[in-house]
Amino acid sequence: MTEYPAKLGLYIDGEWLAGDGRDVHHVLNPATGGAQADLPLATTADLDRALDAADRGFREWRVVAPEARAAILTKAAALIRERADHIARVATMEQGKPLAEARGEVLASAGLIDFHAAEGMRVYGRVLMRPAGMRSMVLHRPVGPVAAFCAWNFPALNVVRKIAPAIAAGCSIILKPSEETPGSAVEVMRCFQDAGLPGNVAQLVFGVPDQVSRHLLASPVTRKLSFTGSVPVGKHLMKLAADTVMKMTMELGGHSPVLVFDDCDLEKTLDTLVAHKFRNAGQVCVSPTRFHVQEGIYDRFVAGFAERTNKLTVGSGLDAASTMGPMANQRRPEAIAAMVEDARSIGARMLVGGEASGAGGFFYNPTVIADVPLEAKAMNDEPFGPLALIRPFATDDDAIAEANRLPYGLAAYCFTENGRRQNLLSETVEAGMVAINQVRLTWPDAPFGGVKESGFGSEDGPEGIMAHLVTKSVHIA
Repeated sequence: MTEYPAKLGLYIDGEWLAGDGRDVHHVLNPATGGAQADLPLATTADLDRALDAADRGFREWRVVAPEARAAILTKAAALIRERADHIARVATMEQGKPLAEARGEVLASAGLIDFHAAEGMRVYGRVLMRPAGMRSMVLHRPVGPVAAFCAWNFPALNVVRKIAPAIAAGCSIILKPSEETPGSAVEVMRCFQDAGLPGNVAQLVFGVPDQVSRHLLASPVTRKLSFTGSVPVGKHLMKLAADTVMKMTMELGGHSPVLVFDDCDLEKTLDTLVAHKFRNAGQVCVSPTRFHVQEGIYDRFVAGFAERTNKLTVGSGLDAASTMGPMANQRRPEAIAAMVEDARSIGARMLVGGEASGAGGFFYNPTVIADVPLEAKAMNDEPFGPLALIRPFATDDDAIAEANRLPYGLAAYCFTENGRRQNLLSETVEAGMVAINQVRLTWPDAPFGGVKESGFGSEDGPEGIMAHLVTKSVHIA
């Protein structure tokens, strides 16, 4: 068996802390279901020490020149690229995705750091027109120490999305990644440490999630909450953060609609969507999930989607032949199985998959279901797994109504060659991100975030930096 290559620990005030009597969490390999490492969990004293370090770190880091911050960020990005194969292997062994996907995630993380390094030097205020002898200015200043919590599905990229804009803006940060995928975060933090980031600027803690979040968000040191995760947990954290009225960025769940019109390039659309649907076993907040297909091409779309799905190879992410790995934890196959059985019981048509696979690991086969009734649980609650749901529609109005039916509004996908329709969909589909005739939504220079119950605020792009700044007006006579 391949040995898990990460050395786990807490990183507080520039020091790596191991077990030393702390409680531990057993990190599992999703391809086998077996334990592969023990992760130390922070005590209350550890969290207090992290808060103290972040408080001191912010006071020192906020006055560091943007060019100096950028130099450290750029060095960290270079180290991540040098260590990409190692970090990718860690990510695959703790999260399950194929090694090629993990390596792509790591390299995308480095590119995002490079963008924020440069963008941190482009934070501009403005001078307002006033009578002679007066001056009014608008300034942007770092908000303060950030408490950031991120999910397990992109264990390297989610971490970078929190750290990079915070320190580029002049903030300190306490990061709590998922205890299920800690090694990727540890390896990324080592890159920042080796790049010269002061130890009191970025802290890395793990622990019982509710205990850690309550402690960090109750502290007057914490000035911003940044969270990536589910809608219920996000709502819980918002309530905690409301007590101190802190700034927030919330990237919550989605249930992405895909609107496929009869004038699309059908074969190209199918090739694109099947690959994207089952990326990371569908455990992606922007994963295309509800496929609404116009009646004129519905049967051909269903047949083509099923045919392509049948060609996927499920196996360990370390196996080069695998095109889809296991799910990340035992909860996910069980949740997908329940949704599949519910849809099947009310008349949905099973085309591909519909069952778990693999011995010992958290595998679930790629699954395609057609003619899914709207009352099916999977049509209303985010599946977050390898489940594609297909339904027909008749008119443009029908498609738009279905896209906007749920309280989620993170991402949407539309496939049509009609320019007038493309403009209509861009305006009327309720989502923070809309992709038309392609599926890529993540770009370093573009904001990433949702609307409605999918959250508010943006990561990435200039907006990612601005989310870590407060606006101040100064008037001088």
